[in-house]
Amino acid sequence: QVQLVESGGGLVQPGESLTLSCVASGATFSIYGMGWYRQTPGNQREPIATIPGDGSPLKYADDVRGRFTISRDKPKNTLYLQMNNLKPEGTAPYFCNSYIGTPSSVAGVWGQGAQVTVSS
Repeated sequence: QVQLVESGGGLVQPGESLTLSCVASGATFSIYGMGWYRQTPGNQREPIATIPGDGSPLKYADDVRGRFTISRDKPKNTLYLQMNNLKPEGTAPYFCNSYIGTPSSVAGVWGQGAQVTVSS
């Protein structure tokens, strides 16, 4: 299985930026897609930015498109999420995971996540 460790969360003011990192270890395969997930108040983890494993275009949730950028460094097995113009409604724990096929079919063990708090 894939193990994941997120980092880079913190407390920022509205409009500021953060970059999250996720280091993957274990059974990491280039065919896996990778994604960032945001946990809702109901404890569901929704994909907000994904990199498909088959070279398909990156995908973003509507509320982060244009502000967030996902990227992947395959040799380092590291996934990044550049978050710009953060908004208070973006406050949540953020997780990364790998997936096969669709983002809901995660392949890794969920890590501890990175808490992002946006508040003035």
